[in-house]
Amino acid sequence: MQSPHLVSSQTRAASRTTSPSLPRLPVPDLHKTLQKYLKSLEPILLEAEKRWGQDFKSAYDARVKLVHDFEHDLGPLCQDRLLALDKKSPNNWLDDNIWLKKAYHEWRTPLIINSNWWLALGDDSTVPPSVRHRSESLTSYTAWQIRRAAWLVHRTLLFKARLEQQEIYPDTSRTGTHLPGSSSQCLWFRHAALQVFNICRIPQRGCDIFSPLPPLTDVDSRRVVVAVADWIYAIDAVAPDGTPFPADVIEKRLRAVTSDAQTRLCRGEHPAPIGVLTADDRDRWADNLTHLLSLSPTNQSIFRTITASAFALSLDAHSYALPASQHTPDPDLTAHLHNVRSGHSARPGYNRWYDKPFTLIVEANTRAGVLGEHSPVDALVPSIIADYAIVQEVDEDAFADRLGDESASVVPLCSDVEPERVGGWERLDWVTDDKIAAECEAAARRAKAIVDDSDNDELVFDTYGVDWIKSEARLSPDAYIQMALQLAWYRTCGEFTATYETALTRLYKHGRTETVRTLSADSRAWVLAMVDASVSNDARLELLRRAVQTHTQLTREAATGRGIDRHLLGLRLMLQADVGERHALFDDEFFAKSQEWKLSTSGLSAGYQFRGTGFGASFDDGYGINYMPAPDNIRFGVESKHSCPRTNTQLFMSAISDALQDMRALCTPPLLSHL
Repeated sequence: MQSPHLVSSQTRAASRTTSPSLPRLPVPDLHKTLQKYLKSLEPILLEAEKRWGQDFKSAYDARVKLVHDFEHDLGPLCQDRLLALDKKSPNNWLDDNIWLKKAYHEWRTPLIINSNWWLALGDDSTVPPSVRHRSESLTSYTAWQIRRAAWLVHRTLLFKARLEQQEIYPDTSRTGTHLPGSSSQCLWFRHAALQVFNICRIPQRGCDIFSPLPPLTDVDSRRVVVAVADWIYAIDAVAPDGTPFPADVIEKRLRAVTSDAQTRLCRGEHPAPIGVLTADDRDRWADNLTHLLSLSPTNQSIFRTITASAFALSLDAHSYALPASQHTPDPDLTAHLHNVRSGHSARPGYNRWYDKPFTLIVEANTRAGVLGEHSPVDALVPSIIADYAIVQEVDEDAFADRLGDESASVVPLCSDVEPERVGGWERLDWVTDDKIAAECEAAARRAKAIVDDSDNDELVFDTYGVDWIKSEARLSPDAYIQMALQLAWYRTCGEFTATYETALTRLYKHGRTETVRTLSADSRAWVLAMVDASVSNDARLELLRRAVQTHTQLTREAATGRGIDRHLLGLRLMLQADVGERHALFDDEFFAKSQEWKLSTSGLSAGYQFRGTGFGASFDDGYGINYMPAPDNIRFGVESKHSCPRTNTQLFMSAISDALQDMRALCTPPLLSHL
């Protein structure tokens, strides 16, 4: 099938704003938000009473007074300002003015693990087992690696082209299926997915920005940047008329690039590993970028190419294996995830550009994944793009030759291929100095410290999945999974914590996310019942149903613009601190406590094409958990910190599994005797 042409950049921009359109994200009712906030404090205040002896009633009454004072003092003024801000905003009050800065761009911590998400793609069955599971260690690029990379690049570009032509309408529900239609979700998705391409986060002191959207006439917008052995290259991937180049053309260019890089290595050349600077503290990277761009117009041109390119590809000349000291149920899967997340453990942060929203990564043994900068879109969107890229496996008929099993598997070092005879690619060689070289070394040390501290693995729970939860337990799968995480946390930590779950506000124009506060008085009551031997199983089951019902209601409110956390953020930011406006509500220790998301969670699609996923913990003494609920299994990507004595990823994964087993027994009368 011939790929469709791309529309012009002006048409693309218009498609984001013209009719048909979605409704605006509402500004929630002030009184309702404050009452919901008080309700969300109940389990936290109950925990304070249990652990520290603070009387619940007096503590709760004090918070009621704070809420009442705010509602009848500065609250209405802040609400009016928020409404006025919404009125003058082109799309909505939150996403046009607040969320991007406060949630992402003002944060100064390195993106690696802390902010970027990672996704391990499933294997391609056309790749010979002798390549995918090669007995000896691979330290060179392979023909199958390049072929799979070319195919994934082509498929991703095809998705982008079809999306811009409005020929593809993926369903954004958690089934991950692609359905034709023109529903509101399709409108939301088209806008969100376009934010993945031809853009880059740019470091600035204090607050980062996005690169401007390049016009279609810009040749860089039709390129893919490729990281090979820490060198940066650009390949022409889209024709001037907007048609993605065929996979075999992309393959030839990738082979030329890898051949060129290997020849340079054989000659004793050393790359300037500028990509590792993108894994550094944002202010430090901003300073280094300013210096780098000042060294030469060449560097300015390279940076423009990187930022304007469609997306990035990293080719790794290794098949990463875990250190012998690291124990995990599936070493191949864990190694796969770690390489996508941060590269080889000996040199983490290299051969990546962490500021790009979508980077395909392919190892020498063809394991592949996607790494993403989080701020343009939430992970569900690029996961749908990745699903499209991988759902159709490599089509050997799309290439001029078929690859052999062994003989064609490795691209020789210093091969006699003449890459200069293959057009459509370019070296992007930086002009550097001693300062930049020293900064790269220092950034690499800091990146390694972050990666070495990351305790990250994948739980594949395959006893049952969504089908059983819906048909037998007759409960909401997402709420059910959230309750399992609450039980696992309490059993391993002995206390409760504020819990963040992502809800997408995709019913609204340019909607992003809202928080579902999973910890509720009802979820707390159920967890306590599960660890109290004196509580009957009938009572436990009733409490579980109530907790699930409460969570389902909170999720519904969050998804329909009636959550509380974005509204509370907006109200707080409407206070004019420069004239002395402040309120004790926002200075209260329990306001802060209610947002200590030591359990940070988010669900993706069923992930039929994926092996695993993950993102970093929000707090050093917490967990980051990304889960994929499928009909017959549930996958949990779990990340914590080795340096924290209170967290342990293997222990927590075991606790999740135990919780799910106990919940199954609770919901299955013949199994109750085992509880």
